[in-house]
Amino acid sequence: MSVLASSPPVHLSSLALDTRAFELTETGRDWLVDRPLQIAGYVVLAIALRVVLHRLIARFTRRTVVESGKPPLLRPLRERAPSSMRGSILSERRRQRAETIGSVLKSGVSVVILTWFILSVLAVVGVNVTPFIASAGIVGVALGFGAQNLVRDFLSGIFMLLEDQYGVGDVVDLGEAIGTVESVGLRVTTIRDVNGTVWYCRNGEVLRVGNMSQGFAVAVLDLPVAHTANLDDACEVAERTALDVVASGAFEDDLLGDPEMLGVNAVSSDTVTIRITVKTRPGVQWAVQRRLHREILQAFDDAGIKAPYPQGRQGGAVADLAK
Repeated sequence: MSVLASSPPVHLSSLALDTRAFELTETGRDWLVDRPLQIAGYVVLAIALRVVLHRLIARFTRRTVVESGKPPLLRPLRERAPSSMRGSILSERRRQRAETIGSVLKSGVSVVILTWFILSVLAVVGVNVTPFIASAGIVGVALGFGAQNLVRDFLSGIFMLLEDQYGVGDVVDLGEAIGTVESVGLRVTTIRDVNGTVWYCRNGEVLRVGNMSQGFAVAVLDLPVAHTANLDDACEVAERTALDVVASGAFEDDLLGDPEMLGVNAVSSDTVTIRITVKTRPGVQWAVQRRLHREILQAFDDAGIKAPYPQGRQGGAVADLAK
């Protein structure tokens, strides 16, 4: 009787063990099969999204034959490249601008996809992501304060590229450095001055930009003459000589108007300065100035228009004082 009485509890305990084993099996299946499959799905989806979006961005940053090889990414954006710029310099300018903007877009896509993937994986494994989001915000603020100069450089570079304030081949004045832009990046702009020195300018430190290669330029000639010179003759000779240079066709494709005689621009104790200007295409104003200076100087010598304190006069004055 005792054996028969004790048999039901043994049967009940075996059922309980079978139920517990079944529960453990379901939990193990959840952790060993279901959740790893979900994580693997997120990995595949994240990689696929990154590859597709990166290729799409690369496609938009590549040059096409449409619109003279202008990358599709730059078509909606304003372009301030000078009309006189052509060939390899213009292509390099557009290529660097498109690649830099494309790298920003690719980095942004990668960061967004990585953040989404990490949060999704944490949610799959049952981790509360709210504290991580709050911590990430605090860390981002701390990094922003600690690396504010770097952030300012990058933001300035992004807006500079979007607005096309300057590009490869432009002659710019950045304050401390004046020269031709050789490369444009998100953090640093490289320019080479007339002496061949390469300057690396942080975009965040550039407070103002003087671009001498946009729209049009003006060749300004300040011609000093002596007080004893006939100013009417000097203005007539200078203007006639400038018109002769224009008529010769030396700068046929570079001049946007006829020379304009402005007259006497300044008077000092020993000099009267005559100013003449001519509108040119950007980047050629200095060549026009040099040519006009040379021709007008020769014309002044031929017409007998005296320069301030000519050498002969100084020598005569010294001789008079010696007597």
